[in-house]
Amino acid sequence: MRRIIWILWPSFLMAIPATGVYFSLFDPVDLTLFGILIPADRIAAYTIGFFAFWAIGAGSSTMTYLFQLYATREKKA
Repeated sequence: MRRIIWILWPSFLMAIPATGVYFSLFDPVDLTLFGILIPADRIAAYTIGFFAFWAIGAGSSTMTYLFQLYATREKKA
């Protein structure tokens, strides 16, 4: 459980300002995907964007954890 917290907590903290900065620059009503306007209201776009940034941060934190784990195993060998 501690390892999951090590991964999810920093990524959660990263998703908060990332969402704020991204949606300060881009209006969610004007977002398009491959040239097609996405029919979502603002709250849905904010929610999806937050979870997308959280997933990206979780991937980054997971890679950091795995690299650190691999480095400590290399030192022991």
